[in-house]
Amino acid sequence: MSADSHLTDPSDAGSAADGPGAAQPSDDQQVRELATIPAIEVISRAAVMLMSAAAEKIGPEAGGDEQYRDLPEARALITALAGLVTASAGDLGLHRKPIQDGVKALQLAFREASAYPDEPGDGPGEKQTGPVKA
Repeated sequence: MSADSHLTDPSDAGSAADGPGAAQPSDDQQVRELATIPAIEVISRAAVMLMSAAAEKIGPEAGGDEQYRDLPEARALITALAGLVTASAGDLGLHRKPIQDGVKALQLAFREASAYPDEPGDGPGEKQTGPVKA
């Protein structure tokens, strides 16, 4: 199962056909559903969401749109992502390397997008990951 499979699963959210009067799952049902998801999948989903948001905030250098560029926001997202990935590295198993590669790619794209790039070791998340070099 992919890291974002539950994010796109139509059973997770009401469909357009459900309409405003459709029954929504209770809080207890949602908690039970969350309880069945393995921790690695929750961590992976969070990482994917942080990566996607950071890429949009970085802009074209990371595949986002110029109109959404917001480097202070991107910095916060990358730093949070680096903390999550560093803290959970031992639990990520096969997902560790691709996620770490994604963090590095975002850190490099951030440096490229910056008018005044940070020194190596001072960029977003580099306190957690160490200095990033191309």
